[in-house]
Amino acid sequence: MESMLYPLKFKPIFKEKIWGGQKINRVLGLDTGTLPNCGECWLLSDIEGDVSEVTNGFLSENGLDEMVEIYMGDLVGDKVFEKSQLGFPLLIKFIDAAANLSVQVHPDDKWAKEHYDSNGKTEMWHVIDAEPGAGLYVGFKKGVTRDQYLKSVAEGTVDQLLQFYPVQKGDTFFIPAGTVHAIGAGVLLAEIQESSDITFRIFDWNRVDAQGKPRELHTEEALQVLDFKQPNPFKVDYQPKFNASVPVVRSEFFNLNMINLDKPLQKVYMKIDSFVLYICLEGQAHFIRDGIHEEIGKGEVLLLPASMPDINIIPMGKTQLMEVYMD
Repeated sequence: MESMLYPLKFKPIFKEKIWGGQKINRVLGLDTGTLPNCGECWLLSDIEGDVSEVTNGFLSENGLDEMVEIYMGDLVGDKVFEKSQLGFPLLIKFIDAAANLSVQVHPDDKWAKEHYDSNGKTEMWHVIDAEPGAGLYVGFKKGVTRDQYLKSVAEGTVDQLLQFYPVQKGDTFFIPAGTVHAIGAGVLLAEIQESSDITFRIFDWNRVDAQGKPRELHTEEALQVLDFKQPNPFKVDYQPKFNASVPVVRSEFFNLNMINLDKPLQKVYMKIDSFVLYICLEGQAHFIRDGIHEEIGKGEVLLLPASMPDINIIPMGKTQLMEVYMD
């Protein structure tokens, strides 16, 4: 029946950034148009002003916000809908840092709800490409105190307090709300996060714009949400293997598995009450079920509705997928 939900594809949203580059086009093969410094590709978004649009099937040209409003639990899962109501709970991006991003922090759900009536922002990064020596700044060095932090803010030396992780393709980091962080120059990554656009900029590498002015910092807000305890190891260790879902991240906000395929795989989702996202990092995959047939290639996302309890995935050669869902 034409009115039944099916796997959905979406039009990417590209964003020009002063620190962006050309890897979203060159490495991922996405058409970024005339943007000289494309820093971000929003694959799936329900953020006001940047709502993703369906590109396949009879629901083509509908926005993700409309889809959630109409299909509710059938699309996202009853438990997910009950928690997130009319908003899609996640935001999925590719980020290309040709230069260092600013050092930032995001609030947790409680603080964000009280001050912005919004979700907080816990996120994760999966490195797709990294130049030699490139890395990520995640968390403070051990023992950094609030007073040390305030002194470094005043002196413009915040970067000296941060943990730096050299990275390579395949590295994954989980970044709880309240964690100080920055993406270093030369890194292309996939970002999965709560649906929130609240960012507090702490330090911008003492850069100035064409008029000689620094970008605005959010020192007071950042101080209210920063976590100085940082008990977690941020880098996530996992062992890739073929033709199975390998657990990478488990959290109350989202779950991530990595799937490397060189032969068909059937996935059954009877035990979860959630949508499933597939993000293709390498190769191409066909998704088939009862006459339904959709495919995605490198750099694309597919949303499997919660009402579909299973799917057959047929890779075209070696294929790598990120598999994302919620509990």
